[in-house]
Amino acid sequence: MAFLVHLLVCTFGMGSWVAINGLWVELPLLVTELPEAWNLPSYLTVIIQLANIGPLLVTLLHRFRPGCLSEVPVILAVLGLGTVTCVLMAFLWNVTSWVQGGRHSVAFMVLTFCLALVDCTSSVTFLPFMSRLPASYLTTFFVGEGLSGLLPALVALAQGSGLTVCVNVTDTPGPGTSSPVTAGNSSITQGAHSTSALSSALPTASPGHLQSRYLPARFAPLLFFLLLALMMAGCLVAFLLLQRRPRCPETSIEELLSSEVTLHSIRPRDEKGRGPPGLADSSKGPGRGEEPCITPWAAQLGFIYALVAFVNALTNSVLPAVQTYSCLSYGTVAYHLSATLSSMANPLACFLSMFLPNRSLLFLGVLAVLGTGFGAYNMAMAVMSPCPLMQGHWAGEVLIVVSWVLFAGCLSYVKVMLGVILRDRSRSALLWCGAAVQLGSLLGALLMFPLVNVFGFFSSADSCNLQCSA
Repeated sequence: MAFLVHLLVCTFGMGSWVAINGLWVELPLLVTELPEAWNLPSYLTVIIQLANIGPLLVTLLHRFRPGCLSEVPVILAVLGLGTVTCVLMAFLWNVTSWVQGGRHSVAFMVLTFCLALVDCTSSVTFLPFMSRLPASYLTTFFVGEGLSGLLPALVALAQGSGLTVCVNVTDTPGPGTSSPVTAGNSSITQGAHSTSALSSALPTASPGHLQSRYLPARFAPLLFFLLLALMMAGCLVAFLLLQRRPRCPETSIEELLSSEVTLHSIRPRDEKGRGPPGLADSSKGPGRGEEPCITPWAAQLGFIYALVAFVNALTNSVLPAVQTYSCLSYGTVAYHLSATLSSMANPLACFLSMFLPNRSLLFLGVLAVLGTGFGAYNMAMAVMSPCPLMQGHWAGEVLIVVSWVLFAGCLSYVKVMLGVILRDRSRSALLWCGAAVQLGSLLGALLMFPLVNVFGFFSSADSCNLQCSA
């Protein structure tokens, strides 16, 4: 019976961020078909930040109307919305509409907002529900939360990237030649051959002109989104079954979960340590001995909040917005591996923090600098697009994939450990940590969107017609 409950809790935790994680790992295929192309990730970062209106409303209701909102109906609504949205996404992801003189993926963006609303709201509803279960199930919940990033990445790896081939095309003489896709269509044909049809519809240049054509993946995005819907439905079923358990809260869990805002990757409390090393002992002295401890802790607290905002800005907004420019110049395989393996590095780093925790602020600062260095390399390659370093050489492809994986892994570990430090400090510290997470992510999205979509700071190109100097 206990094993069954652990399995249900793990499945329930998996539904927390599985939808958005699934979207990110599917982007290597989506950018080849949707009209936003390489700019699509920058749109997603802004849409996901706008979806924070969900947890904000829940937090405000808990703050000003305590007790008026139960997490159970909210979780039911959230999981139901997520399941239905994933099903709709499977059939409507490639429907486009005319907006301001051009085609845009309006349906995809609206459905993405719904999925982001589901996942963001889960951050402030799932953990409070876990207070109804014994403390031993909390670790299992976080394992499931880590699987929400791992499982979609594994499915995306099995799906394949859709390789690019260069085809020598010529102009077709005569005005009567028909085109496979008419200009007036408001949608792109769903299925494995849609990429070929889309490429055939592109205008051709002079005879002998090379043109990129994307080969279909092993299975279409239709099946991928249906698998995401199945995962969300499994989470909903697990939640309904967990509801049948009698409530048995434990004091330590209630104290942990009473905060309105919770960090996405918090791990169970370590009973031995509370806060950064040395702070607990130095704060025990009476009288005048307490005075010197206030300023150092305030300085360390400010450093932690600033680091939380900075790290989340990089991982949630700044770098994801330019991942296409950073990787696609090396080919679709490099982009596919970078997106999927970096998504896998996130939960693996969270698992590592459970078994090898290190709360030293010096160590976390050094690790953050190291991760920022990898991020700087990724950004530099995006700025140099479409002719980054070692473009066309296998070493360049390997280096960009490794850089993205290490960037995600290093900063994910830093985020988790900073959350653990603040969680053990106080409830209000964790509340402000959540605010720093959202502030950093929002500022990063607001910074990158105009750079990518308004000022055109980053350049894309057809890989078959690159003219990069040796």
